[in-house]
Amino acid sequence: SPSPCCMTLVLRDLVLPLADFTLEVTVEMRARSTALYGPSGAGKTSLLEVIAGLRTPASGTITLDGRTISSLPPRLRRIGYVPQDDALFPHLSVRQNIVYGSRERDDAQVIDMLEIGHVLDRGVKKLSGGERKRVALARALLTRPELLLLDEPLTGVDVALRDRVLEYLVRVHDELAVPTIYVTHQMDEVRAMCDEIVRIERGRIVETRAI
Repeated sequence: SPSPCCMTLVLRDLVLPLADFTLEVTVEMRARSTALYGPSGAGKTSLLEVIAGLRTPASGTITLDGRTISSLPPRLRRIGYVPQDDALFPHLSVRQNIVYGSRERDDAQVIDMLEIGHVLDRGVKKLSGGERKRVALARALLTRPELLLLDEPLTGVDVALRDRVLEYLVRVHDELAVPTIYVTHQMDEVRAMCDEIVRIERGRIVETRAI
């Protein structure tokens, strides 16, 4: 199995004006899995979008393992992103969704691990909430990311299925060893998935510590 994989993600002097406050972040994340933790509206999703290259900050730099990525377009950053709404293509099948952007990681390994083989030919509109999350995760993993961003991945999943989907996330984390930033405001998810916590409030980092 892969050895534990840590990343060094450095965000320096990032500034992004938002509606209610300005995101101002300087932080180093050096863990295998970092929880970006804080209340709703704290700026967690906006910060993920900046890291992914989907939003352009007014200033600041981002380096991933010594490689400056802040000037690169999203497709060149080697970052997998699973947003809260999954962002699956509704007109495509599950199979077509997951191979979109694929860089030829062993598809079968990811499909087996996430147990989605039986839905590959199904339209995404016919998936349950838990199946949608697993398909979105598979699509992100098949781009062979150097960093995986998960934005509240259990949002919209039935309470009865939360533990099951969390088991899949832990399995991916353990077996594929892709460094992960995990956005949540649930401490049970943090304890299950993460070994570092970065707490954000109103656009400012207020605490960084190992778990």
